[in-house]
Amino acid sequence: MKNQITIPKSSLDFLQELKANNNKPWFDANKTTYLNELNHIETFAGALLQELSKTDVLETASGKKSVYRIYRDIRFSKDKTPFKSFWGGSYTRATSERRGGYYYHLEQGNSFIAGGFWGPNAADLKRVRSEFAHDPEPMQKILHSESFIRTFGTLQGEQLKTKPKGFDIDHEAIDLLRYKQFLLIKRFTDQEVLSPHFLEQALDTFKNMRPFFDYMSEILTTDINGASIL
Repeated sequence: MKNQITIPKSSLDFLQELKANNNKPWFDANKTTYLNELNHIETFAGALLQELSKTDVLETASGKKSVYRIYRDIRFSKDKTPFKSFWGGSYTRATSERRGGYYYHLEQGNSFIAGGFWGPNAADLKRVRSEFAHDPEPMQKILHSESFIRTFGTLQGEQLKTKPKGFDIDHEAIDLLRYKQFLLIKRFTDQEVLSPHFLEQALDTFKNMRPFFDYMSEILTTDINGASIL
């Protein structure tokens, strides 16, 4: 990859300082530093978007548009600190034919690349479970593939403790049927994030989500008989 845009150490250091001084007076006094570090993150996010767009169709307009606001919504939270202590953002796949979303999270000691279905609605969850119950083999093949295991280890996300309503506890695919979320996560050390190879590693992580995304998209755009519902 020709693009060697990196995350500077100062971008992670700023987050640590913000975490220790999470208040508006300190933030206002350091606003210039924040904007400088934000520019580094937006530049990196733009380069990642450019590379990812070569293999997927995304509706996110720019790296800048992908980055989440640093300001926290504290209206319904017990934690009243006003600012996030991480850089985060996402890319949205375009059109109803492409399901699943890409996410990046950069934070000292807690950086990861993720994707999947964080909060599927009841109809989507029912459709996915119906497909898994009917024929779990295609998804099991994806989850057991060498590239999936090497990159993500295992499928993650909240699960039921017993079984979903309407399904047998002894079903062969009960482990899949219990999922309420479907998340793919790969964690990175600070050293990896600051490496000149991180852009390529982040891109490869996103690319390795595609078999999962493509199959889930196929499920969620067809009925149980395989006919398109779009």
